[in-house]
Amino acid sequence: MVGAEAMTHQRSNPPVWFRLPPGFHDIGPADRAALLAVAEALNSPDARHDLSLLMDGLEELAGHDVVHTAVGLHPEEPDGVNTSLFSLTVRRVDQPNPRLTVARTALAIAGSPLWTSSVRRFIDLPSALPCCLVAGIISVPDVEQRLFQARVATVHPDGLHLLLLDLTSASTEHAEAYTDILEAVAHTVLFTDPEPAPPATGTSRILEVLL
Repeated sequence: MVGAEAMTHQRSNPPVWFRLPPGFHDIGPADRAALLAVAEALNSPDARHDLSLLMDGLEELAGHDVVHTAVGLHPEEPDGVNTSLFSLTVRRVDQPNPRLTVARTALAIAGSPLWTSSVRRFIDLPSALPCCLVAGIISVPDVEQRLFQARVATVHPDGLHLLLLDLTSASTEHAEAYTDILEAVAHTVLFTDPEPAPPATGTSRILEVLL
């Protein structure tokens, strides 16, 4: 898998590196001014409104231990675009048993009443750290359209931090492809600085990122 390498680091959290496939673009609360300036230049009230809602949502996520977000934009014939939101949450845990931490987290995720259908499976990571994936269709209160969501739970080698990787999209018809994408991202997670790699350029369709 190719793509731009991303690293997240906060003073209270250990550093985590991972690789996102082409078509994903890092975005966070600090980008609000630049994005709103673009909307102003376009003179589009709808764009300003939509971007304001997006940035409000990202700022809210930051209050829930979310340390990194990225928007996925993948062209679809004839002239559409599939969008998705990736996020990484790093949360401190007090449970000394990492397998128990992941198991309890996965059960809590799978037990959410939001799921209308879901698949659950363990993932064998190169690091041998415990890892579980839950993916399927969710129905959010007050939102008419159903959403696809995939969530991966694993732990940092220090045993003190839980990692949650999430990928959400309204394009439920691509549920299988999005599930594979998130599982692929989980396989790239590292906890030491990898050798620098040249950034990827261009865009991609959803299925192309799996080739």
